[in-house]
Amino acid sequence: MKKITLILFCLFTSWCFSQQVITGTVTDSSGSPLPYVNIIEKGSAKGTTTDNQGNYSIAVDPNAILVFSFIGFETQEIEVGTQEKIDVTLLEGESLSTIIVVGSRSPKRTATDTPVAIDIIDMQDIITKSGKIEINELLQYTAPSFNANKQSGSDGADHIDPATLRGLGPDQTLVLINGKRRHSSSLINVFGTRGRGNSGTDLNAIPASAIKRIEVLRDGAAAQYGSDAIAGVINIVLKDNVNKLTGSISYGAYNANAKGDFPAGTPNTDGNRLDTENDGNIIADDRNFDGGSVKITANYGVEIGEGGYANFTTEYLSKNKTLRPGFDFRRGFGEAAIDGFNFFANAAIPISEKTEIYAFGGRNYRDTDAFAFTRNDGERVVPSIYSNGFTPRITSNIIDNSVSAGVRTETKGGWKIDINNTWGKNNFHYFIKGTLNASLQGSSPTDFDAGGHSLSQNTTSLDLSKYYPNILKGLNIAFGTEYRTENFEIFAGEEGSYATYDVNGLPITDPANQIQPTDPLSGELRPGGSQGFPGYSPANEVDRSRSNLSIYADAELDISDSFLLGVAGRFEEYSDFGSTTNGKLAFRIKATEGVNIRGSVSTGFRAPSLAQIYYNLRFTDFQGGVATETLLSANNSPVTASFGIDQLDEETALNGALGATATFGGFTATVDGYYINVKDRIVLTGTFAAPQIPNVAEAQFFANGVDTETIGLDLILSWKGNFDFGNISATLAGNINNMTIEEVNTDLPEEIFFGRREKAFLLASAPESKFSFNANYSKNKFNAGLGLTHFSEIVLIDFADTEDVYGAKITADLNVGYKLTENLKFTIGGNNIFNEYPDQQNDGETEAGGYWDAVQMGFGGAYYYARLDFNF
Repeated sequence: MKKITLILFCLFTSWCFSQQVITGTVTDSSGSPLPYVNIIEKGSAKGTTTDNQGNYSIAVDPNAILVFSFIGFETQEIEVGTQEKIDVTLLEGESLSTIIVVGSRSPKRTATDTPVAIDIIDMQDIITKSGKIEINELLQYTAPSFNANKQSGSDGADHIDPATLRGLGPDQTLVLINGKRRHSSSLINVFGTRGRGNSGTDLNAIPASAIKRIEVLRDGAAAQYGSDAIAGVINIVLKDNVNKLTGSISYGAYNANAKGDFPAGTPNTDGNRLDTENDGNIIADDRNFDGGSVKITANYGVEIGEGGYANFTTEYLSKNKTLRPGFDFRRGFGEAAIDGFNFFANAAIPISEKTEIYAFGGRNYRDTDAFAFTRNDGERVVPSIYSNGFTPRITSNIIDNSVSAGVRTETKGGWKIDINNTWGKNNFHYFIKGTLNASLQGSSPTDFDAGGHSLSQNTTSLDLSKYYPNILKGLNIAFGTEYRTENFEIFAGEEGSYATYDVNGLPITDPANQIQPTDPLSGELRPGGSQGFPGYSPANEVDRSRSNLSIYADAELDISDSFLLGVAGRFEEYSDFGSTTNGKLAFRIKATEGVNIRGSVSTGFRAPSLAQIYYNLRFTDFQGGVATETLLSANNSPVTASFGIDQLDEETALNGALGATATFGGFTATVDGYYINVKDRIVLTGTFAAPQIPNVAEAQFFANGVDTETIGLDLILSWKGNFDFGNISATLAGNINNMTIEEVNTDLPEEIFFGRREKAFLLASAPESKFSFNANYSKNKFNAGLGLTHFSEIVLIDFADTEDVYGAKITADLNVGYKLTENLKFTIGGNNIFNEYPDQQNDGETEAGGYWDAVQMGFGGAYYYARLDFNF
């Protein structure tokens, strides 16, 4: 027995002496201690946390590596070696000291060192302090000049939120992922107030939980990145963390009691709602909440080799419709329902010390459901199917796939080389439900496959750069080439979705000898096609492609410690409309240690999208409740040419910016003024009378219609302080914007080509101002945040040619979080907690048929949520 005891004692003593006890303190960049920081020995199960004074102690093996991590701060790894005391300073999130990817190809630039304005948005920090469930919503309340709204009654735009930067079009902001060009959506916005006539990138197809940070370059960058970068660039940097499972489970719902004074019997008030499963008529049902949303996310990464990784994200979202008061012809006014699943991956595999293979991409699937305008009576209603009228539903399957792969290496001479191929495709397929084809009368089906559209893009690129530290104070040069192909398709739906039938139930192919059914009461012809959204016919089908080759070069030279000069140039050749050359000049002056002055001037362009050239559709346009059959004619069509509309050319731009950054202790400020002049902006015209086109009353077109001038100011002030009673941070972010329409480019009657109503739509995309104030408090396991957002006045012109004025509004968001354990955090909160709405309009002439248009904070009202975040 004594021998066994002695052996155990020796083994225990040997183990104790083989362990190394490390102590220390973890603080933030201001020197304040950080409590409850996670500390683990890499590759083992050993771990601890700091106490409430930031102190820790841990026993580790020899040659161990300690990993320090904390939500909202950058993870840090430290080799122990022979050290016994290790004090650590963690940098807060994706701070301004982060080396940025967009706006500068220099490996030495941070957000405050660049000669242009760049926002760095730490997504992990934003997500855990907000109830917003989609990227567009998150950016709407984070980036000062970013604006997005939910639509209703806008066909496909109900399912993808159009978004703008500095008031320009959704397609005038380029989106990158990990620095590589992202493909656009195939949808082109026909209705609504924002993005009318444009097709942009669908940011909501990218799972927010897969994103490490978002870099928003608020400056013209076509000379650096090519088409679509007139307003700026949004670069999404994906997560690359390993050996950690993180995620969340959240639920939220909207306050269904809309604020306003509505007439008795108004749909979706007084405890009534729509029968969403049948004909869309009102049924009694007391509801306090609607639009319930469930979101489940998970992210995990694994190590590959020395420094390599593979990071994976899944995200599930299920969101019900909201229903808000609408006029009688719009009993289904509200936000669309969404059921979606996301998968994204980001990986890098080292193959030598300075060479790695990388890949990223994913798949997004969404099944959406939105209401169209109500058909109450008349030739569009068949009483034997819907006795009291009906509200059709436009549903869609949206599939978005992408993959990017490449090789990065660095030569012995210091040249960095990146060879990449990126492919992406957006497919948008419509299914119309709760509908009918009136020309089929009582034999009509009630749902149809209406066809759809897709856009694919493939980009092959070669990028080279080198940094010369000994040329003056540092020179970075970069150049490269890019070859891109795009393909746009429209595919037809089933016959019943688009055809008009005769009294014998046969498609009308010979109008002179076939009789179209009429309504027995009004005597009007019964229209063909699925009500709510007529399907694409074989005559609408499109399969068009183009290619483009570009060459660029840029350089940044630190002439002295205080003065930086940057130049860039880019040449592009398109297969369908020719070539363009653009340039950029930028500077930064370090006025003092904490103050920089910066500015830029550049030319830019945006090529017309394939959708703007080839998209065509016959649809039902509701104007003040009156249905009108309208043809949107393809730009290359003889019909378009017969109305005097020219073929599309590129938009051109002149950008200028001047600003300053300042950093003093915990205070940071950026102020940037900008000027953007855009010639030949592509717009959707007004409607022209078209009696010469069969079964159509009006026609409209895409045209290089207007020149605009935008002058604005972006302001961001932030402060952080750490005290005995807790940590406090505050940020004021604002945008002041003034867009004017300098000229309407047409010889046609201006009021028809681009009249008051169309001008108001365009200007509404550029609100005069938006200011957000966010304050956060944290101590130990508790945190709380308050957000206030001020929206400026918006003025639209309605169908009665009168002004709909939406006065300035302020919304408030609130969240409270508590860390239940080291691995679980619970948050409750609300967005727009006082249930604010835009000003009520009562004349029944709004664009979407509700009591509000898609402006300011939208028409959803207050949203309350609870979320559980986890990490293991």
